[in-house]
Amino acid sequence: MKRFVPACLGLSATLLASGCAAVESLDTTPNAGPCPVAGALYDANRLVEITGPERHENVGFTGSIERVRSFCRYLGANPINMEIEIDFAFGKGPKAASASRSYPVFVTVTRRDRSVLAKERFDVNVVFPPGKDIVRMTEKVPGIVIPRANETIAGTNFEVIVGFDLTPEQVAYNRSGTRFTINVAPPAKPQ
Repeated sequence: MKRFVPACLGLSATLLASGCAAVESLDTTPNAGPCPVAGALYDANRLVEITGPERHENVGFTGSIERVRSFCRYLGANPINMEIEIDFAFGKGPKAASASRSYPVFVTVTRRDRSVLAKERFDVNVVFPPGKDIVRMTEKVPGIVIPRANETIAGTNFEVIVGFDLTPEQVAYNRSGTRFTINVAPPAKPQ
């Protein structure tokens, strides 16, 4: 999996690598403040592929972001070094064309309620074992480095938002709140 690298923040790969190491080898000194909020964007927290009417038998692949956890470290005027873990549930429905699927995902760092600072996209590749139509997995995204102007800027000024990279039609489907229905009985035969 491609790892999140906020290249548009102007940081070198060497600095990012050292930032990742700092997150992994934390000392016991308290952070200068709280971590940035991390979560899934409601409009992009699920992916549903349906071919035809919105019925269970027409579902291809599905995906859902179940949980996002964040870990961070910053002291003094140092940048915020962050890692997130994303828990996913993936499904394979009756119309799935194969036993594998690449799911497009994004991670965005924002100045809280203001502007996007960095956005990266990567694919989560899922293989459904024979006889299984649900796969759960956790993806770690290390190396998120958020620069701070000075030591008075706390993590609460930033957000890390994740979601599936969806088409406009998929976003509209999610916003509608629609859920496909499951057939509980075969269709009635004409008499």
